[in-house]
Amino acid sequence: MANRSYLYSADSMPNEAEIPKRVRCISEHNWDIPLAHKLMVGRGTTIVPSMIWNPPIGIAARYADGAALLRDLLRAVGKGLEEDAEFAECVARTTAHLEKEQAKYFLLETGEIVSMSDDDPVASVQRLASEDIPDAVAKAEAAIAGQNDDWLASVRADWQRHFASFYSEALYFSFPN
Repeated sequence: MANRSYLYSADSMPNEAEIPKRVRCISEHNWDIPLAHKLMVGRGTTIVPSMIWNPPIGIAARYADGAALLRDLLRAVGKGLEEDAEFAECVARTTAHLEKEQAKYFLLETGEIVSMSDDDPVASVQRLASEDIPDAVAKAEAAIAGQNDDWLASVRADWQRHFASFYSEALYFSFPN
């Protein structure tokens, strides 16, 4: 079994008492929290209780803003991959799924990834929310603005690792409606 990061959407954030009423499945990614997941939770980022595990290791953010950031970066990456049919299919599948499962918030479940190291999971998520995600957002914004060509070229060269996650209405952890 692979350790995965899980991305969901909902119209409210989880709290200590309950999880949102309707949780929609967005994406899961094996062995990592990919750039796409970091960008989607990169606007209005806040740590929330996990919907799956006990510690507060979930991350929530504004859906519309995170989806827009990802779409903008995919356009910038695509400017060097016009002939890559696999990339075009990935972008089409991703954007269609994001439109279909739209809600007020993205909810990122990090538990399986942060538990792969001996580090404290809560501290790992705090570092992710305060350092890693803002850093990814800043690099993406600069690339979109035409000011980070080297980083953009590296993302383009390894786009599958950053964007080719499993997008589906049912993930390994799904929630009944």
